[in-house]
Amino acid sequence: MSQRALLLVNPNARRGQDARRQAVEQLQQLGFELVEEKSENPKQFSELIRKHCQQVDLVIIGGGDGSVNAAVEGLLDTDLPLAILPLGTANNLARTLNIPQSLPEACQIIANGQIQRIDLGWVNGQYFFNIASLGLSAEVNRRVSKRLKRHWGVFAYIATAVQVISTVRPFWVDIHWEGQSIEVKTLQITVGNGRYYGSGLVIADDATIDDQRLDLQSWEIKHWWEPLPLVFAALRGKSAIGRGVRTIQGKDIELYTRKPYPINTDGERTTETPARFRVIPQVLSVFVPSSSER
Repeated sequence: MSQRALLLVNPNARRGQDARRQAVEQLQQLGFELVEEKSENPKQFSELIRKHCQQVDLVIIGGGDGSVNAAVEGLLDTDLPLAILPLGTANNLARTLNIPQSLPEACQIIANGQIQRIDLGWVNGQYFFNIASLGLSAEVNRRVSKRLKRHWGVFAYIATAVQVISTVRPFWVDIHWEGQSIEVKTLQITVGNGRYYGSGLVIADDATIDDQRLDLQSWEIKHWWEPLPLVFAALRGKSAIGRGVRTIQGKDIELYTRKPYPINTDGERTTETPARFRVIPQVLSVFVPSSSER
């Protein structure tokens, strides 16, 4: 019996325009009956999911992390399982879930039908799959151009970070978690629910998206060039550890700054400090590779 799937593709994703036709062909060959909705704005994804929830068995999102994040409210409201076609720039959620960048392989994972329940992060009423951040990375996301992302992919983030890193100033943050508190002067705070962020950086070596915890990383450096070795270590698939890097784990974390600082969730600016972060355990179903495929 064929499954009916709602297919939503962000046309502005790095591979969105070229990939839709290929995805439709692949999925139909694998036996899916597709309900296609075309939207120029991923912010409409949740509304479209609610509209079709009684007609479909699953939702397939084609795009990057921001596209998937745009659908989260609709997915939670309907409890439909999520399938991902990684068509964006960094595709960190797909990396965390071991979903390959190859479109035919990603479609095959959906067809195989193995589902995993995953956690979500939450900050000030905003959900996130991967990361919420403030400081350096938020400024990089603000400045990186869509044209650079489309042509250079993850290298657009690296190039922008090199340009930005000497201009961002450290700031004071009060961190409260699990009955503890500390005040730090930091260049960046990153709170992770998944494993990867940015251009494939690692938040914590043992982080998973179903570990029912958040991982906070604070870069407490004195000179602008000190984060560079941390970035290069992370690009090799290891978390940034060592002098100037503080790590904290918890289910509930609060941040207070002396003035409001913008916070990005999955690459989009959505809120600001003061901020409360929580993990919402095993709240969403996602198609993942089988154990033999990982």
